[in-house]
Order: sequence, then structure tokens, then C-alpha cells
Amino acid sequence: MKEVTPTELKKMMDAHEDFQLIDVREEYEADIANIGGKLIPMGNVMQHIDEIAKDKKVVVHCRSGKRSATVIQALEQAQGFTNLYNLKGGILAYADEVDPKLAKY
Repeated sequence: MKEVTPTELKKMMDAHEDFQLIDVREEYEADIANIGGKLIPMGNVMQHIDEIAKDKKVVVHCRSGKRSATVIQALEQAQGFTNLYNLKGGILAYADEVDPKLAKY
């Protein structure tokens, strides 16, 4: 599985790279800490496949990286996606490495 580190994601954001950020956590989690991704909770991803880009890099994240990895595996196997990247360590690692003011839960 392809991954990006929190530092790499921050560089992509700062450079205004053309990519999509998908957050597969629940809405209440996004209310606690948010880095600007499109919220598609894990249980709803398959109903929202048409909202996930196939023509550019897509970074998928959750709290720790486990749910996003599961979502990526499912999309790669069932839908043929080849452009998905997991945020290594999830939003917790992003808070540790990039934005210490981000709430951890």
C-alpha cells in the first residue's frame, strides 16, 4: 500500500498540489480534529465511490491509519483504484509531526 507521511501531506497542501484528501472517520471525530479532507465515513464509502477521484492522487486518512488502510484495500480490490495513498499514522501522527495544536482524541 502506498503511503504519505504527515510531513509530505503538509508539503503537498502548502504547494497547492492537485490531490484529493478523504477523511473516513465519523462526523463527530471530524468535529474534534479536522485537516480539511472530504468527510466520507468508512461505512459510507462504497455509496460515495463517484466522489473519489480516479484521475489524481487521493490521500485517505482516519485517526490512526488503520481504517483508511482498510478502505484503500477495499477500493483497490473491488473498484480498481490505483491512485490511493494512506496517511501514515493518521491524524494522530499529523498532530504529532505537523500541527501540535490539533486536538488528539
